[in-house]
Amino acid sequence: MIEKPVISAADAAGKIKEGDCLMVGGFLNCGSPHTIILALKAKGTKNLTLICNDTAVHDFKSGKISGVAHLIQGRQFKKIIASHIGTNQETQRQMNAGETEVELIPQGTLAEQVRAGGAGLGGFLTPTGVGTEVANGKQVIVVAHKPYLLELPMKADVAIIKARKADKSGNLVFNGTARNFNPLMATAAALVIAEVEEIVETGEIDPNDIHTPSIFVDFLVKAEQLD
Repeated sequence: MIEKPVISAADAAGKIKEGDCLMVGGFLNCGSPHTIILALKAKGTKNLTLICNDTAVHDFKSGKISGVAHLIQGRQFKKIIASHIGTNQETQRQMNAGETEVELIPQGTLAEQVRAGGAGLGGFLTPTGVGTEVANGKQVIVVAHKPYLLELPMKADVAIIKARKADKSGNLVFNGTARNFNPLMATAAALVIAEVEEIVETGEIDPNDIHTPSIFVDFLVKAEQLD
């Protein structure tokens, strides 16, 4: 099996171009590719669209900042698509000031949109959001007398994800709840870069333990910033 290139975090950041749509795995700080995020912060690439479960933590009073919040602080996104921004005061400030477009999506709907993008589906029907602001501008389809919203799939130019372990072929294993959005995003981007804590020889991971097959992974980065 062909081995996947192991590149530096700086090289990974260099593969994310201005204007790209970027998926970032993780749930708050759990399962986020911190090493690549900090490299992208250093590079300063702007005009990006972010697809992420949340925008991590930025607390003005304590000064605490983590995960993708570093990129938001640097004004690197023109648009943020997420399910939760409640722990990031800078995201809230930028949204309220009209500096950054923020689209809030119910968490389950967001996860399913990413899954649909990776599965090649044209969309899916969900009752979530019917009769609320979530339904604005969306097609309503009635099935068995019950209304559903047609939600469209999401895809990205690049996904940066985080795994506990990879073999040299790029098969990935995630650690507990750090799996979260990472396997979904690995299927839904044109280019996938996996930050991993450990790289082992091909064949050392039991095939039954593989969460994301190597076919979805393009590059590996050795993690320097751990959860």
